[in-house]
Amino acid sequence: MAPRVSSAAITGLALPLPLLHRGKVREMYALDGDVLMVATDRLSAFDIVFEEGIPEKGRVLNGLSDFWFGRLSAARPHHRITAQVDAIAGRAPALEDFRDDLAGRAMLCRRCAPLPVECIVRGYLDGSAWSEYRMDRTVAGLPLPAGLERGAKLPEPIFTPATKAVTGHDENIPCGKLEEIVGKPLAAQLRQRSLELYAEGSAHAAERGLILADTKFEFGWGPAEDGTEPPLLLIDEVLTPDSSRFWRAAEWAPGGAQPSLDKQPIRDFLEAERAAGRWNGEPPLPPLHDSAVRATTERYLEAYRRLTDRALAPAP
Repeated sequence: MAPRVSSAAITGLALPLPLLHRGKVREMYALDGDVLMVATDRLSAFDIVFEEGIPEKGRVLNGLSDFWFGRLSAARPHHRITAQVDAIAGRAPALEDFRDDLAGRAMLCRRCAPLPVECIVRGYLDGSAWSEYRMDRTVAGLPLPAGLERGAKLPEPIFTPATKAVTGHDENIPCGKLEEIVGKPLAAQLRQRSLELYAEGSAHAAERGLILADTKFEFGWGPAEDGTEPPLLLIDEVLTPDSSRFWRAAEWAPGGAQPSLDKQPIRDFLEAERAAGRWNGEPPLPPLHDSAVRATTERYLEAYRRLTDRALAPAP
């Protein structure tokens, strides 16, 4: 039986807690000395946030991150405290009225100081890496063999850090620049841990017929305890369709764009609208067709089902 899918998307909540930050998808609230991270169903494409949301998207993102935090040995230590709504509501009685909205899309986390970089690992050639390779035969300054096609498997996974952009696209940087930003010892630690996370995640995905083409990780300094040094924690989301490219292994065909288990139907819809002259590539965005929304929800749900070996639990 197919899982019941909520027809309504939750694009924002107004919780009775101090709001720390509202990003493209997530909202961060202060809860005592910790952070309540809520994954909404908001959607961004081409650096623009839609008014419409994608039903179930936030619960998939939150559920997959929770799954990976618990499964990956390289994920420890991390910032997750709990994703159980009973435990979260127990920390703040004022959240009782929001229990149904929070179920499956909220995670209580340790409050961290995020590093100003993103740790990207690529096992296949696509996205901004493909654009750079076509021009210079490099990715983040790393030379690659000649003759690779879009979607090709790289000789080995590569670590390609990036700076975080407040608006627009992040900027890929060479590892030498990363060392300037965070120092050589920490840069080496970020590289090793990111590659270990990718190796574990891609092996798990491969067993389930999926290719983890590339992904990004974020880290931050957690709170120090008993006079010890602050721990380096894995934070934010982990190996989700928003932070990673997952391809169906049976459909992989180097030489062009690969179908991804993410918001690709939305990108395809927007490109068709632009090609037809109905959208100029700038805000405001055209209204989304229901078929594109449904197809996107189905891809997120498929990613969750295949990676966790279970269907997403029904919404309350």
